[in-house]
Amino acid sequence: MKVKKYTAKSLPEAMKLVRADLGSGAVILNTREVQAGGFLGFFTKKNIEIFAGLDQDIDYQAQKKQVKQVISEPVQQVVQDEELTKEIRQLKKMVHNLSVQNKEGDSYPAFVEQWRSFLQVQEIDSSISEELVSQLNSKYSAIDGPEAENYDWNLWLTNWLSARMKKSDFGGFHYETKFLNLIGPTGVGKTTTIAKIGAKAVLKDGKKVAFITTDTYRIAAIEQLKTYAEILNIPCEVAYTAEDFKKAKEKFSDFDLVLVDSAGRNFLNRFYIEELQRVVHFDKDMKNYLVLSLTSKYKDMETIYSQFKSLPVHKVIFTKKDETTTFGAMLNLAISHSVPIGYITNGQNVPDDMFEADSEELIQMLLKEKLKHD
Repeated sequence: MKVKKYTAKSLPEAMKLVRADLGSGAVILNTREVQAGGFLGFFTKKNIEIFAGLDQDIDYQAQKKQVKQVISEPVQQVVQDEELTKEIRQLKKMVHNLSVQNKEGDSYPAFVEQWRSFLQVQEIDSSISEELVSQLNSKYSAIDGPEAENYDWNLWLTNWLSARMKKSDFGGFHYETKFLNLIGPTGVGKTTTIAKIGAKAVLKDGKKVAFITTDTYRIAAIEQLKTYAEILNIPCEVAYTAEDFKKAKEKFSDFDLVLVDSAGRNFLNRFYIEELQRVVHFDKDMKNYLVLSLTSKYKDMETIYSQFKSLPVHKVIFTKKDETTTFGAMLNLAISHSVPIGYITNGQNVPDDMFEADSEELIQMLLKEKLKHD
């Protein structure tokens, strides 16, 4: 950079000197007042001293020509007004939404609030719903008004939830092992569900099936399973002890599928889990399906799952779909605990009122309720 010093009586005069010498590209580096002239310190005059510089690497004349050319020529490339207007609208919308949230805490636009309210009604766990609503709001804010109205939000929600489920393991039992053990609390419909799975195996898949029950605490449960066994013309054994269970397994060693009906007890008490483990041999030849009722509270389901998962739990069966309109618990377990879902039952008819679970089907059940909610 070329640096020079200029001195004048006033700042305007000094600036004229700089401009005349270095041009409009000059850079003022320093300005100060100095005393000049006089005799023995008397009769001095105040002047202005300027240090200015010019970056010689920049062709200011070329820049001037370029500016003149741009000004003199008609503008050929005009900014696309529609796109610019759209971006401005989107930006205004995002700013508005953020300002609303800042003023009202967790408040969102009416559209997002409707979804938020629905997820709460469906008892979706807050850790899931808060993340979902936040991302929904971001997506909604980024889309222009008219486009947002026509956007497929159901598809967006389906994709969001599906991505968080362990989809590959969803679905029913497909004879990957010989023994299928149904476990769970009392009153959830284990015995009827066993009958449904057994009936499908016999009547639709042509399999050789047998029942074992360890539910010796309820005589009615034993009689109920024996009745189903007679209707299906299959054997049924009652195991009062671990030795009984071992003998029953050996007796049915050449069968395609052996369904085990475990005792329904208060499994909030760890003692009953330990008792179940003493009677039933939980080995690699057995799959354990935890049966839960959709009419139960999610927190209770979560506690029961935590008690049983040491067995372990391979899949969950949800019963009594026909007795509720709240399906958030299924998604909660599938997402928060990565629990695959095997079957969903929706009535007492054997074997009809049962279907294999599919992640997208579960979400559609939820979205159908959204139509009612609106």
